[in-house]
Amino acid sequence: MTASQSEKAARFAALHQGPKAFVIANPWDAGSAKILQGLGFQALATSSGACAAALGRRDGQVTREEALEHARVICAAVDLPVSADLEKGFGDKPEDAAATIRMAGGVGLVGGSIEDATGDKDRPLYDFSHAVERVAAAVQAARSLPFPFLLSARTENFLRGKPDLEDTIRRLQAFEQAGADVLFAPGLPDLAAVKAVCAAVGKPVNFMAGIPGKSFSVAELEAAGVRRISVATSLYRAAMSGLVSAAREIRDQGGFGYVGTSLPTAELSSLMKGPPA
Repeated sequence: MTASQSEKAARFAALHQGPKAFVIANPWDAGSAKILQGLGFQALATSSGACAAALGRRDGQVTREEALEHARVICAAVDLPVSADLEKGFGDKPEDAAATIRMAGGVGLVGGSIEDATGDKDRPLYDFSHAVERVAAAVQAARSLPFPFLLSARTENFLRGKPDLEDTIRRLQAFEQAGADVLFAPGLPDLAAVKAVCAAVGKPVNFMAGIPGKSFSVAELEAAGVRRISVATSLYRAAMSGLVSAAREIRDQGGFGYVGTSLPTAELSSLMKGPPA
């Protein structure tokens, strides 16, 4: 039998207790999720950007219903714990974030993130108090679920034109006090900033790899105090890089040399075996 949602939640929580950091890989559909499971990753997470791209959209243009359906398909495809990038919770009010978390538990997810980015370029971050209220509401919703749903709270300072480490730490500490299980500040510029964040909070810290020049090794991040490492859209972009390169070879050269360096169908099929019976 496949693992129950409660069993997946327990495994996911245990991964955050260490002693080492773990990589939570980000698929963009059921097939990529199965491949990542076949390669031995212990947990997966959706990426809002990769989800949008798989639907032919730009990041931020996916509805809550579409994002949750995308997550449901991935959860059903694998026997792994799956967390979700739930953006700002698909609404500005604390009640919106809470509703999103409750719905996330209903599609098979065992974790999810709520961020403080508004989606408004003129006011890119929620005010401090409002951001904390939204996380607190999401935490309360997570605690109402019949299994330990891990709520990640993220501040977007470094992605939204406000590279303020002091404010980033202040927000993460407040999110921790509000009950968040995992803390997340994507876009940190260097290992010194990563160490400062990890030292300032008591909950596990997620680091987002995938930004050129700001994607440090697992060993470096683990030494800095990071517990979880996600890869955002980088695996999707790597796959699409192969697609574009192969398509350009066909278009521009009339050749099919890429076939010789592609994974054999048998190997892909082996990696995509279903969850253990």
